[in-house]
Amino acid sequence: MDIHRCRFVSYNPQAINSLAFSHPPSADLAGRGVPTLRLAIGRANGDIEIWNPLRGAWFQETVLRGGKDRSIEGLTWTLDPSEEGPDGSKLPGKLRLFSIGYSTAVTEWDIEQGRPLRHSSGNYGEIWCLAAQPRWQPTKRGKDGKFLPPAEGEFTGQHLVAGCADGSIVVLSTADDDVKFLRLMRPSTKRARVLSVTFQNRHTIVAGYADSSIRLFDIRNGQQLRTISLGKGPSGGPKELLVWAVKCLPDGTIVSGDSAGEIRFWDAKNYSLIQRIQSHLADVLDVAVTANGDTVISGGADQRTVVYRKKEGEKGDKKSRWAEVMHRRYHSHDVKTFAVYETKDISIAVSGGPDATPVVLPLREFGKEHHRKLSSLPQIPQLTSAPSSRLVMSFWDREVSLWRVSRGPVSLHENIDGQRHRLVAKVMIQGEENITSAILSSDGKILAIATVSDVKMFTVRRRKGDEKGALRIQKIDVPKALSEEGARIVVVSPDSRWLCVVRPNSDLYVARIQPASTATGKPQILPQLANIKRASRHVRHEKASHGTLGDYERTVRSVVFSDDSKILAAGDLSGCVDTWVLSAATGPATNGHSKTNGAADSDAESSDDEDEEVAIEGERWHLGANESPIPRMKSGITLLSFRPHKSSLKALPNGDNHTESTEDRLMVLTSEHQLIEFEARSGKLSDWSRRNPKAYLPAEFRGVKDRAMGCMWDLVDGRERLWLYGASWLWMFDLLQDFPSPEEAEAEDKSAGQLVKASKRKRDPSEDDENDRKKANSGAGDRIPRSQMDIHLGTKVRKIVGSDESQGEWVSLDQDRPRVPGEDDEAYEYDEAFAATNETNLARLRREGGAAIEIGTPQKGSKGKPVNGDTLKKQLANGTSAQPARRWWHTYKYRDILGIVPLAPGEDSEEQTLSGNLEVAVVERPMWDVELPGRYVRDYE
Repeated sequence: MDIHRCRFVSYNPQAINSLAFSHPPSADLAGRGVPTLRLAIGRANGDIEIWNPLRGAWFQETVLRGGKDRSIEGLTWTLDPSEEGPDGSKLPGKLRLFSIGYSTAVTEWDIEQGRPLRHSSGNYGEIWCLAAQPRWQPTKRGKDGKFLPPAEGEFTGQHLVAGCADGSIVVLSTADDDVKFLRLMRPSTKRARVLSVTFQNRHTIVAGYADSSIRLFDIRNGQQLRTISLGKGPSGGPKELLVWAVKCLPDGTIVSGDSAGEIRFWDAKNYSLIQRIQSHLADVLDVAVTANGDTVISGGADQRTVVYRKKEGEKGDKKSRWAEVMHRRYHSHDVKTFAVYETKDISIAVSGGPDATPVVLPLREFGKEHHRKLSSLPQIPQLTSAPSSRLVMSFWDREVSLWRVSRGPVSLHENIDGQRHRLVAKVMIQGEENITSAILSSDGKILAIATVSDVKMFTVRRRKGDEKGALRIQKIDVPKALSEEGARIVVVSPDSRWLCVVRPNSDLYVARIQPASTATGKPQILPQLANIKRASRHVRHEKASHGTLGDYERTVRSVVFSDDSKILAAGDLSGCVDTWVLSAATGPATNGHSKTNGAADSDAESSDDEDEEVAIEGERWHLGANESPIPRMKSGITLLSFRPHKSSLKALPNGDNHTESTEDRLMVLTSEHQLIEFEARSGKLSDWSRRNPKAYLPAEFRGVKDRAMGCMWDLVDGRERLWLYGASWLWMFDLLQDFPSPEEAEAEDKSAGQLVKASKRKRDPSEDDENDRKKANSGAGDRIPRSQMDIHLGTKVRKIVGSDESQGEWVSLDQDRPRVPGEDDEAYEYDEAFAATNETNLARLRREGGAAIEIGTPQKGSKGKPVNGDTLKKQLANGTSAQPARRWWHTYKYRDILGIVPLAPGEDSEEQTLSGNLEVAVVERPMWDVELPGRYVRDYE
């Protein structure tokens, strides 16, 4: 594969201003989290990213786009009270997301449609901070231990409190699925800014001010309960301290972080100062606490992340003291915000700041597990190419840029220092909303751009007489029915005849593109719209304590056309894949104008009737795989890709050859890196996928932490390779070969281990570093080998019974919680293991039962036997190192990949191939190339 390493795309990752988990930490909750757990990341350009951290996948599901001059400065989630169902069961309440940002309004987001739902504003100052009331918990009766119901008229939902620049605190009610003003609280003293706010309990709030004070209020009556003074600032600096962060421990103890770099602990009852720790060299910007209250973590403008642990006092001393455990610099800029989530198996904190990179830290296992950095770049690539025109398109905010990438010198006589890329066009979108999706047609002649409120289309052609190759962009008239509702995703078919738009509510529409009649004319978009329906699926029901995200899981994330533009596939976050097939229309065609909004007529009995399928130009899209729909995957769909049209030659056991069409084979990759291939027309597994289930995938690929972002196909010179890439890796699979079975992989590992075993030194039996790394982590990185730990605390003790020391045994101090089937997601893991065993047995039978012999089977000798270490040494010694073809290959040499797009020689080029290899452009955007704002502190290093 020929690679262009490009860094000309000046995509600017945005600062992280706020983080919020959808559920509060709970040390009593079993398992590795609830299915509806999400992390919201608010950025400086108004975008909100929704991440799914469940089971350690850390999958960026979608992005709620912002707009011009918007910023997310605060985020919080609430859970509506559960309701009584018709059969007496409790229906889960709705999870709701709220944000603030440099305005007087609190915005609620519709995460199902990816746009703001409502705003709540009033006659008060600019909002600086936001917090949600703790969830209502029932209390137990002393006699029988039963839970008491809520009192009559008691609100069991979660109010919101917002701190303003004029010193007032606004209480907003979330009752009745709305956001309404409830009460305004303001101290009687001067109007100082409210910089931070939190709840001590359901009725008491704690607010940090910009005048060296912390104030407590009762939200039931608006009464001010207490004012706590922090005193004057350090000498030589401002007299008044800024209380940037306040948090409360489960016992009510108040923790504050201020502009002097101090962490202070205040008593929950008399509000006296318990302890103060000077652990930062600059302002403390945020503080986070664990569910059980024994760990506090702080971050500041000195880039430090500091962890504190509570130490019990000596006998007779009832007071316990806090001590700094350690500090690290995970960020290259300020540590501005934290979010914490905990269960019995998970204990993590996520931090963010101006360097735009989320960092996942272990809490309970701090010092024993590695941290993990998530990508600062979008996980749905904002990059596409037109291979025949060698154009690369990228978009961000409200701007689209197009570059032309040259082939570069092919001989030593050409100028090797010449510029290989050139910016040839730029499009700025009018309006307030940021771009949600943009696509450049494969021939490079049509550009489609979408926001949540509009769809725009342009023609792209070269300017006459322009030697630099600048492009002329002209707007195409788009029918109002297509453009007025906006889109989440836009896709143009490879033949440039069809446009598919995914509405913000995930409805799919298809429009026909009429090509231009003349060389200087414009294509036309026909006014008819076909609303293609997705197959009905079983709805998942969550527990009442988990809450519900509504139809959010049905959000379409990936849409793709087949190579001949006759099949369309879409995948959503719930793991469902739907396909549609284009065929000649039979019977009377339906008028497309009456169906432009996707709503059926009032007298229609069913939305699945044949007459609702709109025929356009004598062709109609109908749902594929009706008899055998593609089953739902176990996790969300990351990407879809059809095998490009090619006739693959396969050898049969009898020596004959046959040709197999690969047109309708659809490759599906899930968020848990399960690679499955289906036949789109029939909905059945392909022959390759039947022989290669998930259990046969390489362990290295299944263990990759960053999720896949995109793929390319290499079908040159008889190859049939699939290239996948993520934010920091590139992986190749040879689909002409089967993966090794688990038994073969284990045998290869053993033989490789025997070759290197002699070169290893003897290890201390008390050090089981390899076993430690294989243990499940607490949600961040893997365990740190004991030989590399910075905290050298003993994790084993020697237990001796009696006086004979030789009979002593080493006992581990790390208590592993036993797995209990039926505990939240643990039952799912047992079912998954059982299903994997069945898949492995079936794949083995298919391979042994006369399956097609694969071409170029690796790891085999001339007689079909595995090549062992001795044979390989002999081959190397004799110079006959006929290395077998690789089944897979991967590299981590690239960092911060924005996207990878295929290229091809220009249309006017005499050479139609470039050395017989796939040619791609790897667009990198490392953070060291990004200009970050100035730091507040310069001399602390």
